[in-house]
Amino acid sequence: MKKIRVLIVDDSALIRSMLTEILQSDPQVEVVGAAHDPYDAREKIKKLNPDVLTLDVEMPKMDGVTFLRNLMRLRPMPVIMISSLTDKGADVTLQALEAGAIDFVSKPKIDVAHTFENYSEEILEKVKTAAGAKVQATGKKKASAGKEKYSADKIIQKSSPPTHFKTTDKLIAIGASTGGTEALRDVISEMPASSPGIVITQHIPVAFSAPFAERLNKNSQMTVCQATDGQQILPGHAYVAPGDRHLLVERSGARFVCHLVDGEPVNRHIPAVDVMFRSVAQNVGANAIAVLLTGMGADGAVGMKEMQVAGSPTIAQDERSSVVWGMPGEAVKLGAADDVLALSKIAERLQTLYKNLDITRQDKKVG
Repeated sequence: MKKIRVLIVDDSALIRSMLTEILQSDPQVEVVGAAHDPYDAREKIKKLNPDVLTLDVEMPKMDGVTFLRNLMRLRPMPVIMISSLTDKGADVTLQALEAGAIDFVSKPKIDVAHTFENYSEEILEKVKTAAGAKVQATGKKKASAGKEKYSADKIIQKSSPPTHFKTTDKLIAIGASTGGTEALRDVISEMPASSPGIVITQHIPVAFSAPFAERLNKNSQMTVCQATDGQQILPGHAYVAPGDRHLLVERSGARFVCHLVDGEPVNRHIPAVDVMFRSVAQNVGANAIAVLLTGMGADGAVGMKEMQVAGSPTIAQDERSSVVWGMPGEAVKLGAADDVLALSKIAERLQTLYKNLDITRQDKKVG
């Protein structure tokens, strides 16, 4: 089996050494070289022809994002950013994802030498995923893991959907992971201010979720924010799950509200799409629409099926337009997706669906 050839680009000798040790521990991965700055990296890319690049966000001579933009214009390839969990690191990393990076790994703020090895499993998983991911050339539109793989039962028990509704409010629930920050921007930017409320679970660290919501807000006709506990879900607004808490949708009288809960990782993620989808299936039913965008793993597939059974129309992003067709692909295999669409078609389909939602379908299903 051909090994995945990786080039490490980082100005820190310690990080270069630690990344080399982590990556070389897997027999499927080979570190073919290391570069201390973008100019060194440019020459080694030409010479070594790596399959995947790990790239430090902050480097001397040329910052990582500038180098990435040049790279994606001249020689597109899978890139994993190595970023710090700071406000500045979050902003720069989101810029890197916008510029074409596949994913990112966060460095701890302190004691890097003793704690970076705790990220070994995540680093290896993301490098392997990147090796098979679709890289989008510049100019084209285009998560913290836990140790145990729990289901949504760990956070919210499965129950029958409600048999009737006291509200005509509609809701859209969207889940995403690898490649999802840019996919979400593409979808949300096309949604009008008159859209139903949207709840979003994107696999992202807590330090990044608020800046991510702010970036979405700047590119949207809707008002986008990081969700807070008890916050009412209003039309024309979108709510992004914080990176360290599960986002559930609950009913408060005739209103829908955000409910944030701590708990175990579900499908190895906090927040988890399955948790959000299940809560929507149970509390919103046929008045909701489910969307599952690009991402590695299977989170969201089971929850989407539960929403479908509850009467919700469901949409999965297609393989061709996905950076990684893991999560939407699993939903398709499960028969949970009513529509399988290119990313560019999803916002248009959502607008058609929510305008034509039949709020009596749930009564017909149970009756």
